[in-house]
Amino acid sequence: MGAGRRFSRPFTLRGRERRGRRRRGPLPDPGLPEVVVAWHARDKELTETSMVTIARRFPATILQAARLAWRASRADTVAAVSLNIAAGFFTAFWLLATTGVLSALFSAAPTPSRVRDALPSLALVAGAVALRAALQAGAGWAQARLEPQVERLVELRLYEATTAVDMTALDDSDFLDDLKRAQGRGMMSAPMVVQHAVDVLTGAIGMIAAAGTLGVLHPLLLPLLLLTAVPEGWASVRSARMRYMMMLSLVGVSRRKWILSDLMVDRKHAAEVRSFTMRRFLLDQYDRSASYQRRVELDVARRQLAVKVTGDMLKGAATALVYVALGVMLWKGAVPLAVAGTAVLAIRSGQTSLANLVYAVNRCYEEGLYFGDYVGFCEAAERRIPFRALGPAAAECARLPDDFAHIRVRDVVFTYPGADAPSLRGVTVDVRKGEVVALVGENGSGKTTLAKIMAGLYDPDAGEVRWDDVPLTAVRPRDVWERIAVIAQEYTHWPMTARQNITMGRGRDHADGDPEDEAMLAAARASGADEVVGELALGYGTLLDRRFKGGADLSGGQWQRLAVARGFFRDAPLLICDEPTAALDARAEHQLFERMRTHADGRTVLLITHRLASVRHADRIYVLEHGRVIEEGDHRALMARGGLYADLYSLQAAAYGADGTRAQAG
Repeated sequence: MGAGRRFSRPFTLRGRERRGRRRRGPLPDPGLPEVVVAWHARDKELTETSMVTIARRFPATILQAARLAWRASRADTVAAVSLNIAAGFFTAFWLLATTGVLSALFSAAPTPSRVRDALPSLALVAGAVALRAALQAGAGWAQARLEPQVERLVELRLYEATTAVDMTALDDSDFLDDLKRAQGRGMMSAPMVVQHAVDVLTGAIGMIAAAGTLGVLHPLLLPLLLLTAVPEGWASVRSARMRYMMMLSLVGVSRRKWILSDLMVDRKHAAEVRSFTMRRFLLDQYDRSASYQRRVELDVARRQLAVKVTGDMLKGAATALVYVALGVMLWKGAVPLAVAGTAVLAIRSGQTSLANLVYAVNRCYEEGLYFGDYVGFCEAAERRIPFRALGPAAAECARLPDDFAHIRVRDVVFTYPGADAPSLRGVTVDVRKGEVVALVGENGSGKTTLAKIMAGLYDPDAGEVRWDDVPLTAVRPRDVWERIAVIAQEYTHWPMTARQNITMGRGRDHADGDPEDEAMLAAARASGADEVVGELALGYGTLLDRRFKGGADLSGGQWQRLAVARGFFRDAPLLICDEPTAALDARAEHQLFERMRTHADGRTVLLITHRLASVRHADRIYVLEHGRVIEEGDHRALMARGGLYADLYSLQAAAYGADGTRAQAG
């Protein structure tokens, strides 16, 4: 089997066991599910990592870091680079000035004269060292300023992409896996890449300064310094490869631990953890994952130690060889004693810079691999942003009418990523201004998917949706979303104030003592949310999240009233209500529907519900089954037809009385 095929396949437990003899590395815990031991798409790349590979790819990593730093702050980037270069110049200067000091001290003159003769050179050395320290401090300050600016830049790029990407991407498991890697270690690696890139520059300048000094003192001294680079470079590359492969192999384990920890500490799971006696099961699952992770990390630490010891031994031998060669040159008279003394200082300085350089190269390359995950995800996500949502393209898009007379859905087909069958199969629907149109059907029939396509959240695979004569695929998505209001079944419990949960960023800033926004108050009254807020300690200024001091929490029904209020507050021509009363009791549901009829008077309403008593007064009802519209008409016509709608309505009506006034979905 070819290496490419072997590493390109998903890495499962059984596959790992079969290949255990051919590959080094820790074996997975047989008790863990296959999903835990995954994420090995880059094993082949890492197995082939060598000093040659690093040398070939390192310039691209440095270029990425330079571009990122430049975008974050040009002034700090220029300061960090220029100050490091200047510090390197003074490093070479003080090393060369040391030769004058040693020459004066090793002369045959009396001791007072030798000291006196060394003073000028000694002053130059002291001044150069002080200036170098000041320049390095300035470079460190500029480098420290870069880090938070780089963090802000990469965070904004990621979140700008994820909030604008086509929603089908968020239904794609591969995309979500890439997002997890990018948002985790990938995003954290961005400032580290920049930092280590500057460290590479610092180490390289120090090496150049030491090498230049040795080259000036004697040409044969330069190769001796470079000889010490090979063992440390080899050990660092081997250690980095082991660490990165370990991190990559543990991504699945880490994600599983994170999920389990969330189940054990989050308040919303606490009741079920206790009532279903899940505590011991969750602890055992977490401990198995943690034990596996510990075994992998200990095994890697052992192998890294062996590599480090080997590298240190080879480095020691190389250093000894350097000093033997220097001694032979001194014995043969190839270099004066003062030059030999300066050469020792230069070699020590060069070795320090070399150690820093090798470490920085190693870390920069390693972090660059993770940063590559981030860059790759962002580029892929940006390609999945609808073209018409981008600035230049948006200016050329068609203009959507502020209001509409007719929404036409024609032969729409849609399939979710990875799904075996379409969710919608040739659906045709008409909605006219001021109508209440209901979508009904059993679970999985495609009701919510159709509503999302009508709202411009998804583009159909085939067919089209037109607002009047304008196809939604020809307008900016934001223009569509500005003209819709949604009351969703799965709404977000925003960790914000009650006021912000209703206005959703559209209301004005509110200071203590200022009157509340009348439109917000009207929406709260229309939904019954005013009764909920009236019980809160700080009214509309109450933070609705108990994780913060002074925060409050609401019941499911209370949250749903707030969700309805935010839909009412958004004065849009199309109101989409997706199971708007799912969390309400019978009395609250009846009151809410009465309020919705009053508030939505003159607006177009698309109602999705299982509770068919709520749709009796709709102007038109579409019945969906397996992604197709199988019935259409008003309540009376559909009941007379005796089809699926009549069957469902009769089943619900039978549970609540023959008149069906309180029909409920099962």
